[in-house]
Amino acid sequence: MRPKLSPLLLSRLSELVARQIGLYFPQERWGDLERKIAAAAPDFNFSDGESCARWLLSTPLTRPMNETLARHLSVGETYFFREQQSLEIFGEQLVAQLLQSRRQNMRRLRIWSAGCSTGEEAYTIAILLDRLIPDLKDWNITILATDFNPGFLHKAAQGVYGEWSFRDAPVWLREHYFTKHGNGRFEIHPRIRQMVTFAYLNFAEDAYPSLSNNTSAMDVIFCRNVLMYFSAQRAKQVIGNFYHALVDGGWLIVSPAESSNKLLAPFTPVDFPGAVLYRKMVNAASPSCGGEHQVLQRFWDTEIAEVAPLSFLVAPEAPAASEIDLAQLSRLAAPQPDECDEPEHASRMARSCANQGRLGEALTWCEKAIAADKMNTLHHYLSATILQEQGQHDSAIASLMRALYLDPDFVLAHFALANLHQSQGRYLDAQRYFGNVLLLLHKRSLEEILPDAEGLTAGRLVAIVTSVLANFPHSTAMRA
Repeated sequence: MRPKLSPLLLSRLSELVARQIGLYFPQERWGDLERKIAAAAPDFNFSDGESCARWLLSTPLTRPMNETLARHLSVGETYFFREQQSLEIFGEQLVAQLLQSRRQNMRRLRIWSAGCSTGEEAYTIAILLDRLIPDLKDWNITILATDFNPGFLHKAAQGVYGEWSFRDAPVWLREHYFTKHGNGRFEIHPRIRQMVTFAYLNFAEDAYPSLSNNTSAMDVIFCRNVLMYFSAQRAKQVIGNFYHALVDGGWLIVSPAESSNKLLAPFTPVDFPGAVLYRKMVNAASPSCGGEHQVLQRFWDTEIAEVAPLSFLVAPEAPAASEIDLAQLSRLAAPQPDECDEPEHASRMARSCANQGRLGEALTWCEKAIAADKMNTLHHYLSATILQEQGQHDSAIASLMRALYLDPDFVLAHFALANLHQSQGRYLDAQRYFGNVLLLLHKRSLEEILPDAEGLTAGRLVAIVTSVLANFPHSTAMRA
């Protein structure tokens, strides 16, 4: 179909979509963009695509408007056990290694399905873990699945699929993990559904990695068939954020069509039979005191990674000491005795360790911060997030209750309590705390950035809570 909109209008519209929701429509796809905008026009109360496009370009876009665009412009093509070679490597190599290394100490795995679409990938991961880990109940497993299309997330949370979602799946899948309904639909077993947390996340707008949205300290990130829809600049930004969201030694899994050593330069490519995976290979030195170490870490994470694969950094041809003052770097990286007494520093170190998955160290730093300043609500909140990641849910709840004792209007603590109760199936308690969040946010401007929430606005949190509550079970048997 020959475009009816002018090239200038389509160019501006393409830039708007890339900026607001991250999707990139190059000139050869402007026909697709025009058709999709025409299809979205009625949802914006317009009868034609051109009027809708001109209005979108002249109006500040709200999150609901971005969600409408995402619903019409994003692609939801996925199915169970897609790209089986990568999944076999994930199970036979990555998970096996993680289970062996963590069975004796921290039984913890964190996996992120980024751009999860309608949920088939995330549930595939959950099913694989169910089959691979005989003592699954003894492990603290996090499977986070995010997308920017609320329609996709709603379908994913329901967990009901048709025949087309099983087109390349193993024969045993439906028999062992789904209940067949009379209309030819298949509903995933509640036990598997409860293993996955679905959440809204827009790569173009939201902050990640972040403790506030649970996107930090990941062991494995799946981002398959997503990067291909981004501009080169946006894809590079997303890859950089994924690098920081992974623990040292963590893995990024992309589709074969997206494998690019140039785009994925911060990572080390690792060849497996039939696929290439990407690993975060750095020296996991403990964080130091003061700001100099953060500058040093950014130097290693960004400047050097831009010019060479990380595998080059350990090669014999490393720079001479005259080029980089190694003695000075060692001094900067080492904690200084007189710098480690302030509660603010202890809190920073706790966050740094938590972001890298070093939860034992993180909790130690957090306890130091609390000992130095017991009345600081943020220290108790941070302690709760770390305890939750350790699987100590009762202790996490106790820390959050202490934070609320100090500040009953602390929105993030109410939100965290709601999420904790929800994860434990206590939906009535979760509903009560989510209600508290909405009541407290009603007093704020929607554009207001919430304190200590890493850029999260009141309006964004209202939308998150509203979306979560819409997907709550309606059974009268909800536990308090």
